[in-house]
Amino acid sequence: MVPPVHAPNQSGQTPEAFTPDSRQAWMRLVIALLIGSIGGVGMWAIVVMIPAVQAEFSATRGAVSLAFTLMMFGFGLGGVIAGRITDRFGIVAAIAISIAFLGVANVLAGLSTQLWQFVAAYFLIGLGTSATFAPLMAEASHWFERYRGLAVTIVASGNYVAGTMWPPLVSTGMQTIGWRFTHIGIGLVCVSLMTILVLVLRAQMGHDKVHDHADAAPPRVDLKLSTNTLTVLLSIASISCCVAMAMPQVHIVAYCGDLGYGVARGAEMLSLMMACGIVSRIGSGYLADKIGGIPTLLIGALAQGFALVFYLFFDSLTSLYLISAMFGLFQGGIVPSYAIIVREAMPASEAATRVGIVIFASVFGMSFGGWVSGVIFDATGSYAAAFTNGVAWNALNIGIVLTLLIRSRMNAVRTGPGFAT
Repeated sequence: MVPPVHAPNQSGQTPEAFTPDSRQAWMRLVIALLIGSIGGVGMWAIVVMIPAVQAEFSATRGAVSLAFTLMMFGFGLGGVIAGRITDRFGIVAAIAISIAFLGVANVLAGLSTQLWQFVAAYFLIGLGTSATFAPLMAEASHWFERYRGLAVTIVASGNYVAGTMWPPLVSTGMQTIGWRFTHIGIGLVCVSLMTILVLVLRAQMGHDKVHDHADAAPPRVDLKLSTNTLTVLLSIASISCCVAMAMPQVHIVAYCGDLGYGVARGAEMLSLMMACGIVSRIGSGYLADKIGGIPTLLIGALAQGFALVFYLFFDSLTSLYLISAMFGLFQGGIVPSYAIIVREAMPASEAATRVGIVIFASVFGMSFGGWVSGVIFDATGSYAAAFTNGVAWNALNIGIVLTLLIRSRMNAVRTGPGFAT
């Protein structure tokens, strides 16, 4: 039995009990999605600005890509910190701190006079962005029972909505007012819009408390692995898939510029990729409910590798649009699948910590992948080797996930239907 949580008091009246999966829960979910969509700008602005910043500071592609790397590191580290703040003080406090970081850090990035200052500002942007992802997903999981998986994937889609709407806006801003004033504008937009939304969310939530996991369902998948061993394997798999994922996401704009198509075309491709990723991310929630997290992850990994191979052989403008859309459709559900697997195979009392570790590993993979792709480009003068590097890392991910799937099937036979995926 789920303990009731309560709506805010009104004129001293007795607060009404909050019901999971209710209309109020869906209203909260919409607000959370909007917060994630606005606050997620930090993950995508740098992708569009790499060529302009590189020219401004006369730097190498790898040196500028370090801003993305540190942003992702701040995003991962901040997820752990923001998660602890959320557990102790609530999601509203975590988002309020996020707003402050995003506002100040974007202004600092716009005012930077040296590349190291710009890179350091993006570390702070990563810290600010972090509260709009994992902590929001954890909070949304308390609002739903029947549609919990769908709710979590919808919130997780916030950063893909950001990747859809922000790159064209940032590109337009760069062309009209320059990348410095665009950063300052981003900071002002984040502070104003997110403050309004978090106040609305606070009014919706009142004094609600986080649900207790004591009565949560037990694990359904028996892999005959300790939680530590499984966490390590999932972390390695997460790093591998995200190194591969980072190549198109971080460098597609610069790649289009190098091919002579222009930065604006690359920003459009990135936006298209993220829009298709939203469909993939939400669809993966439905699929995982039907076949389980491990098979869903394997399908996503295989499909992502398939799309990466196409980048090696086709570079016309039309083909890049099509491949980018295909890549978005294939890879969007990969990261949420790790959270689903953790919940399927580990006790609920450990799920939040284990998900945090695996998501941090994925962030490391994205940051390393974005940086190493730039370094490979500097060394070879071409992105062909960087795409090949991504395919190799993706193959490692497939190998680990396939091993887990085989173990789950073998143990399902031994232990009976109670552990079937």
